[in-house]
Amino acid sequence: MKTHDTKQRLILAMVDALQRKGLHGVGLNELLERAEAPKGSLYHHFPGGKTELAVAAIEHISRKIDVFFVQLFNEQPDPLQAMERWLESMLEQLEHSRFERGCPLATIALESTPDDVEIRAALAQTFASLRTALAKQLHGLGFAAEQADSFASLYIALYEGGLLQARVAGSGEPLKQAGQALFRLIHHYPRDTSHDHRTAADQA
Repeated sequence: MKTHDTKQRLILAMVDALQRKGLHGVGLNELLERAEAPKGSLYHHFPGGKTELAVAAIEHISRKIDVFFVQLFNEQPDPLQAMERWLESMLEQLEHSRFERGCPLATIALESTPDDVEIRAALAQTFASLRTALAKQLHGLGFAAEQADSFASLYIALYEGGLLQARVAGSGEPLKQAGQALFRLIHHYPRDTSHDHRTAADQA
């Protein structure tokens, strides 16, 4: 159990570092210190070093998002209101951190290069899962599959880009304005509302 705890602390330390500093902004000694892990433990649990630990952190974030989505869409049956609540919760977190903690996925994505094959693969999988989950909810509102996919992609792009601008500006306004514009567009976009496309299993 102790070994597992050390590994988990290292992953959480990397998640925290990605939010605040990015992959290249944090050193191994700082990661070990924040994880309260002994020297040598990083390579014991992650032979691939920072890259392997970063991939593990991305996968951890992906799992947390999956859990969050299930809870979010269960608590708020209207997908659009749920998506608005997601933006609001992220803004609250960003403002609470005094605009220090952004999205760790965007931070490491901006830093990555074509040589970071494992990192980019993990990021691509996570972003794809996000788009698929949102498109499924939007399709349930009556949007055709193509429109649902497009709006899901647009939402993720807005979310990530808006957070980056908000951090730089030290204000949530860039994300708020972009979000309001997108939701106005979605609300007025033609869709089939004759019946609810979501199944009981989708809403469970």
